[in-house]
Amino acid sequence: QVQLVESGGGLVQPGGSLSLSCAVSGSSGSSLSINTMAWYRQAPGKQRELVANILRGGTATYAASVTGRFAISRDNDKNTMYLQLNNLKAEDTAVYYCYANGVTGRGAGVVYWGRGTQVTVSS
Repeated sequence: QVQLVESGGGLVQPGGSLSLSCAVSGSSGSSLSINTMAWYRQAPGKQRELVANILRGGTATYAASVTGRFAISRDNDKNTMYLQLNNLKAEDTAVYYCYANGVTGRGAGVVYWGRGTQVTVSS
């Protein structure tokens, strides 16, 4: 069964950096093709919001609030996506979720979500 496995996150002081990664597990030997991958986040009492997404070809887009501070990347051979978070602010505190969509070998569209990883920015 395909799952998104997130790692990274934790507690960091304002101005610090963190790295997140998201690996697609359970897809080896299948014909699954992962297209768009993305990071979302949800702060307490707020709706889940898009942080950044990246297409299979590498084109990336960012939320205005993180542009210039966060960098998204992916390794298609490893089916893994990364998010580098720099110059972190208290308002970046949230649970960060990995997202991926793709197409199975039978042509069915699929969407996957990770379970989330906590990022806390505090002094």
